[in-house]
Amino acid sequence: QVQVVESGGGLVQAGGSLRLSCTASGSILSINRMDWYRQAPGKQRESVAGITSGGIPNYADSVKDRFTISRDNAKNMVNLQMNTLKPEDTAVYYCKAIVVRSGTYGPTSAAYWGQGTQVTVSS
Repeated sequence: QVQVVESGGGLVQAGGSLRLSCTASGSILSINRMDWYRQAPGKQRESVAGITSGGIPNYADSVKDRFTISRDNAKNMVNLQMNTLKPEDTAVYYCKAIVVRSGTYGPTSAAYWGQGTQVTVSS
C-alpha cells in the first residue's frame, strides 16, 4: 500500500507565508508527478502547482510568483512554499502523487491522494 501525508497547514495573516510538505511512503518503485490541489468551501478542487520527476514545475496563474514547488526524490517528498498569502488562498490543500509500484505483470502507476491540510489566511 501507499500512504500520502501532508503537513504544514495553519492560520496566517494576509501577506504571510506557510510551507506545506507531503511525503509518500509504502511500496513505491518511483514517483512520476507530484501535485498540489486545493478546495475552498463551496468550490471545486483546483490544481495549484505540480512538478515532474525531473523537477520541472508548473503553476496556476493565481499563484505564480508567490508559490514555489520543490521535491526531494530521495525522500519521496514535495514541498510548497507559499508567500504573500491572500484570503482567497484559504482552502484545504491536497497532495497527489503518481506512484509506480510493482504489479503482477510489471510496473503499474496510480494516483494517491493525501487527506488534506487546512490553510486559513485572515485579512
